[in-house]
Amino acid sequence: MDLVHFRMVTPPSLTQRTIDMLTANSDVLNLVVLRAVSNSPDGDALECDVMKAAANEVLGGLRGLGIDHAGSIAVEDVEMMFSRHAERIEADRPSTLVHTPLWAAVEAHIRAEGTYLPSFYLFLVVAGLIGAVGIMSNSQILIVAAMVVGPEYNAIVSMALGIDRGNRRRVREGARALTLGFSLAIVVTLGFSALSRALDQESDAFKHGLRPVSQLIDTPNFFSLVVAALAGAVGIVSLTEARASALLGVFISVTTIPAASDIAVSIAFADWHEARGSLFQLLLNVVVLVIVGVLTLRLQRRFWRRAERRVDAGKD
Repeated sequence: MDLVHFRMVTPPSLTQRTIDMLTANSDVLNLVVLRAVSNSPDGDALECDVMKAAANEVLGGLRGLGIDHAGSIAVEDVEMMFSRHAERIEADRPSTLVHTPLWAAVEAHIRAEGTYLPSFYLFLVVAGLIGAVGIMSNSQILIVAAMVVGPEYNAIVSMALGIDRGNRRRVREGARALTLGFSLAIVVTLGFSALSRALDQESDAFKHGLRPVSQLIDTPNFFSLVVAALAGAVGIVSLTEARASALLGVFISVTTIPAASDIAVSIAFADWHEARGSLFQLLLNVVVLVIVGVLTLRLQRRFWRRAERRVDAGKD
């Protein structure tokens, strides 16, 4: 069963109102109240478990009381619970709403991943180098490996959330991180590719113009647009529903790092047409992923809100 555990610290003036709100909700279980046990901030400690379908409503109510300002609210998933009472509540809920996303947690996860530590740029550079080896050796496996290593999708989703929420700072930071990260990856990969060419390390097939991997990357077309759009939609759904395996599939579908690698390799081998095609592929994927990410976030919220309203109307 899907439950969320809430831990709260409330000032004494808000404790009873919080208890009344929680006990009035049939989806709240195991409410525990400990008076005057909290320090920093001072107040009462409350804990409860909430059916995930009602978690957004409960969190909104707690914030409406101002507990996040006057006290604190901590939220975490319940990995396992044995309770006949909880099973009966879940059975009475429409199956669609049992897995309702906790939007505050989804956005918090996206914001946390949208931080650009030195490792973000390191992973981009390493992914670019792996991609370059895959291109020069015509190895599709290494291209897939580069896609998995690359962290750029986190920045893309963070930008989508920033646009959706009107947070210009988040959009600017994401765009700056992507621009700097891809530029750094291209420069380092260009140096590596030039050295590989000077040492005659590229494969014989690549040397003689047989470059199926490179040609797949540097020729954007209608299907590139379709795959980017589908990957963007699936990526957001995977994040909101915590489906890690599907999100991994998105990483493998997005032609961003391979395009950056191919820009560097093409420049090193003076293939200017391929470099232009790869640059367009990179820009196309990033723009489509951001736009589709924004639209999917908004559509998902609308879908879940409409489903909740239908359930509430059925109760009436």
